[in-house]
Amino acid sequence: MTQVTPKQKEEVITHFRFDGELLSQEPYGSGHINDTFLLVFKTETDGERKVILQRMNKEVFEKPVELMENIVGVTSYLRKKIIENGGDPDRETLNVLPAVDGKLYYQDSLGDYWRAYKFIDKATSYDQVEDPGDFYQSAVAFGNFQRLLADYPAETLHETIKGFHDTKSRFAFFKKVVEEDIMGRAKEVQKEIQFVLDREDTADYFCDLLKKGELPLRVTHNDTKLNNIMIDDASRKGICVIDLDTVMPGLAMNDFGDSIRFGASTAAEDEQDLSKVSCSMELFEQYAKGYIEGCGGKLTRREIELMPMGAKTMTFECGMRFLTDYLQGDTYFKIHREGHNLDRCRTQFKLVEDMEKKWYTMQEIVKKYSNS
Repeated sequence: MTQVTPKQKEEVITHFRFDGELLSQEPYGSGHINDTFLLVFKTETDGERKVILQRMNKEVFEKPVELMENIVGVTSYLRKKIIENGGDPDRETLNVLPAVDGKLYYQDSLGDYWRAYKFIDKATSYDQVEDPGDFYQSAVAFGNFQRLLADYPAETLHETIKGFHDTKSRFAFFKKVVEEDIMGRAKEVQKEIQFVLDREDTADYFCDLLKKGELPLRVTHNDTKLNNIMIDDASRKGICVIDLDTVMPGLAMNDFGDSIRFGASTAAEDEQDLSKVSCSMELFEQYAKGYIEGCGGKLTRREIELMPMGAKTMTFECGMRFLTDYLQGDTYFKIHREGHNLDRCRTQFKLVEDMEKKWYTMQEIVKKYSNS
């Protein structure tokens, strides 16, 4: 996508129902996909009021209106459940702000789609685990998200990215990309390509079980990184799940697994020194405990048993996606240096290898909390 211009942003801001005088606007967060800005307004009644403004990436999300229908449906349902449970719906779920025309998005004169949310104050999202307690809280929050949406009709949700966690299809696409080698990069990364090809059984595993009807389809977040949880600054509890672009029907094990992939790693997602990269069993245990607790009995025994496979599958899939993007010329994930996607892919593959070494330990941890 092209860069957001000041003129474009000015047009968008005037087409949302924002109260007060605009004091500041600046880029916000560390997401790879959308363009996000924090706006601060001065109001007569509430003092400063903050708003998150986002341009949706229509190259990734080809049907932004359907995406917003998903988000509004899920957040409205969550709001009702939170009120029923005596919670605070202004802090425990995202609240979409309307455009001037009453729609919950705005399409600008360049054809880009925008949305706005109330900013959740006095809470922080963390890019890396700084305290195991925060990781545990994020697990409880994502588990609670699963529990609250257990009765939501998953079949009514749109698939915002077709085949997002269809690892089997992604594997087939990866092989096609390697064969075509449009950027001439395949010769440099034969070791990484072979790593993927050697694990076709991992790519097929969940898809085959789902086809046989052995796993339930649920409303899932599908991007359960630590930084998609707002943690309250005072209580240090996980209070709100954010970034709902990929909320779709999916598998609970994939939600669990993506969290482990991102949060239980001992290094950054793009760490170049692979000796620093491993899967922390301490953090794996914290997350397994919190997620099972948060789900409140809504998962089947089989789903819980397959959590380690979720961790391995999501880490493998993500590494394969980074490598695919590298081979195609870095068109999907934002990069900040040459070879950035290749660095990301290598950290994921190192994590997969480490999980394979610690497989029995991971299974025993999950078993311990499934019986509690």
